[in-house]
Amino acid sequence: MNELLKDWRNWLPLAGLAAFVLSGVIFWLRRKPEDAGEVERQRCAFLNRVGRIVEGQVLEIVEHVRDSRPENPAGILANRRPKTSGVAANGSQKLLYYTYSISGVTYETAQDVTGLEERLHLTRVAAGQTASVKYDPSNPSNSILLADDWSGLH
Repeated sequence: MNELLKDWRNWLPLAGLAAFVLSGVIFWLRRKPEDAGEVERQRCAFLNRVGRIVEGQVLEIVEHVRDSRPENPAGILANRRPKTSGVAANGSQKLLYYTYSISGVTYETAQDVTGLEERLHLTRVAAGQTASVKYDPSNPSNSILLADDWSGLH
């Protein structure tokens, strides 16, 4: 082994491999994060396509006000933080809390409906109102109450 490592020509493939691995790690660390809003739209579209409908109940609509201080991350991971999506221009976020039961198991969850409230007239939604919930049959805790082209609100 010592004889193998004494000649500089034997080091060239190892140096090339190390440079390749290092550049791969740097590109992996600097990749753009997935947009959280796009991930949520894809999840809603999937549930709208394959979801089964069950009767649920609206618990409440809560408006959360986001902290107005911007985050300034630094360093190699600076662009890895996803952009905050689902936040209105005034910095607020609307969450619609609802509950539903499947096979004797009761699920209580919330869906971010920021941006959907104007089209779906959320001012008419009241606590205790019945609604249709679409859920993933293979993962019943994954559900939606509203999507771009579907509404479970009655």
